[in-house]
Amino acid sequence: MSVYDFTMVRNDGKEESLSVYRGKVLLIVNVASRCGFTKQYEGLEALWRDYRDRGLVVLGFPCNQFGGQEPGSDAEILNFCSLTYNVTFPLFSKIAVNGKKAHPLYQYLKAQAKGALGMEAIKWNFTKFLIDREGKVVDRFASADTPESLRPRIEALL
Repeated sequence: MSVYDFTMVRNDGKEESLSVYRGKVLLIVNVASRCGFTKQYEGLEALWRDYRDRGLVVLGFPCNQFGGQEPGSDAEILNFCSLTYNVTFPLFSKIAVNGKKAHPLYQYLKAQAKGALGMEAIKWNFTKFLIDREGKVVDRFASADTPESLRPRIEALL
C-alpha cells in the first residue's frame, strides 16, 4: 500500500486519485486559515515554486479539528489562501485527521510515521508528511518545523 491508493476530493469538489502524483516527492500538510502557524502557507508555497520543476508537490488538506481554526467552506478557504498567501499548490476539501472520522489517508500516514513518543495522533495544524517518489512515507514533521527547515530533506529526495 502507498499514498497512491487513495482518492481525495479537491477543493473544487472533483475527485482525484493521488496516483496522479506517482513518481513525485510529496509534502502532505493539514492546514488551517486561523492558526498561529498559518503564515507557513508562505513557506509551503515557496517550496512548491522552488522545487515543483524538480518533482515536489505540496498537497494541502484543510482541517477544522484543532481549535476550530478552519471554519470556512472549501470556497472560502481557497479564496483566503489565494488572496492572502497566493497559494497555487493543490488544496483539497476539508477533512478530519484524528478520531473515528479521520480520513483513511491520514490513518495510513499516521501509522507509517508516528509522532513524538511514538504517538500516532496529529497534535496540531501544519503537521507535515514527506513522501518519496515510490509513495512511501519517509518522515513526519511537527507544526513548529518550518517549511524552510525541510529543504535539505526534500532536496535529498529530489
